[in-house]
Amino acid sequence: MSIPAADGRRPEGVDDTTVEAVGRLTEALETTERARGHLFSFHQLTGGADGQVADAARLLREAGHTELAERLEAELVGHNVVPGRWTFQLVEEYDEGYYQLFRDWERKVRDELLGGVRHVFESEMKQRNTTDGRSGHEMNP
Repeated sequence: MSIPAADGRRPEGVDDTTVEAVGRLTEALETTERARGHLFSFHQLTGGADGQVADAARLLREAGHTELAERLEAELVGHNVVPGRWTFQLVEEYDEGYYQLFRDWERKVRDELLGGVRHVFESEMKQRNTTDGRSGHEMNP
C-alpha cells in the first residue's frame, strides 16, 4: 500500500518498494558520509601524532639523546602511513574515487526514480509516526 506523504514528496506512480530502495541507498550514502568523517579524523589524528613524535625527538635531543632523536626523526617522522602515501593522499583518493562514485550513483538513482526528490522514505515515516494535533508532531513548521 502506498501512503503519499502529506508534503507531496512522493512522485505520482512510485511504489513503496522503490521508495524504500532509494531510501536505503540514501541511508548507505549517509553511512559513507560518516565513514568519510572518520577518515578525516584519522588524517588529523595521524598528522597530530607525527607532530608529537617530532616534539619528542626535539626533547630527546635537548636531554642529550641526540643519536636516538636523529634515528626517531629519520625513521618515524614523516613516514608514509601506507606505501607511498600520507593520509592527505588517502583522503584525496577516497574523495575523488569511491566517495564521488557513491554520491553520483545515489543522485542518479534518486533522479531517475524519484525525480530528484530527497528523503521521500523519511517524509512518509514522519507522516506515519506523528499524532495529529499533538504538540511537537506538526508536519510543517
